[in-house]
This record gives sequence, C-alpha cells and structure tokens, in this order.
Amino acid sequence: MNLSLFRHAFFLILLSMVGAFFFPAMAIPRLGLSAHTIGILSGVLLIAVGAIWHHFQLSSIQQSWLKWSWLYSSYANWLGCLIGGIFGAGKMTPIASSGVVGADAPETVVAFLLGSVVISSLVAVSLSLWCLRHREPAAQQDAAPDSATLRR
Repeated sequence: MNLSLFRHAFFLILLSMVGAFFFPAMAIPRLGLSAHTIGILSGVLLIAVGAIWHHFQLSSIQQSWLKWSWLYSSYANWLGCLIGGIFGAGKMTPIASSGVVGADAPETVVAFLLGSVVISSLVAVSLSLWCLRHREPAAQQDAAPDSATLRR
C-alpha cells in the first residue's frame, strides 16, 4: 500500500467535487464537467495503484518515477480541463468545448498540460507494466520439478 497515493487520490477527488459548484460560472461548463469526471476517475485510479503498490518490483528511482508520473498525469489532466473550462480555452478539447477557442495564454497553458499528460501517462502505464512483470522467487525456481520428473 502507498498511503501517499491514497492521500493525493482523496485530495484530487475533493478538488473535483468542489469544482463542480462552479460549473454555471465557467466559460465552458461542459469542460468543467469533464474536469470533474477526470478528477474523480483519476482519484479512483490513484487509489487502485496505491492498493497494489506492494506488487511492484521497484528500485527507489523507479518508485519515484512511477509515483510522480501517476500523480502528474492525474493532476495535470484535471487542471488542464479545469483551466479550459474557466477561461474558455477549448482548442485542445473540441468535442467537450463545442469548438470554442479562447485567448492565446490559456490555450497555451491547456495545450502544455494536456500534451504533457500524454507523455506522463505513457510513462506511468509502461513503467507499471514493466514493474509488474512476472518473476519467480529463487526458492520457487529451485523447487520446480524438471521435465523428467513431470513425465513419471
């Protein structure tokens, strides 16, 4: 278990729930709803990753990369959609924003956040898969019967 991921998960869920109160004031309320949904789902995903943390076979550097890539992708995805909803920056999210495009500065921030989410998510998922690869403990390898024993 990774309690740090649990804390971040519940904090992200709380932020997403509080943000829901502001949908009516947003320039793109549908993008605000997307931020809410992404925040809740990302929080649940962080809980799941934290729950299986002990199954990852990691060095300390790998632990750091894995944890922070999951956290960054979760927060940046939520924040990118939230900023887009508040400032009407919908160029990166044409379906949720119905084609609304905002000022250059918010559009640039949203593009950076959502673009970087692609990279950090790929790192998080790839590293998770790599760390969960099957390795037999040495004791089980020694105790495994050979093919001649299996034929008897």
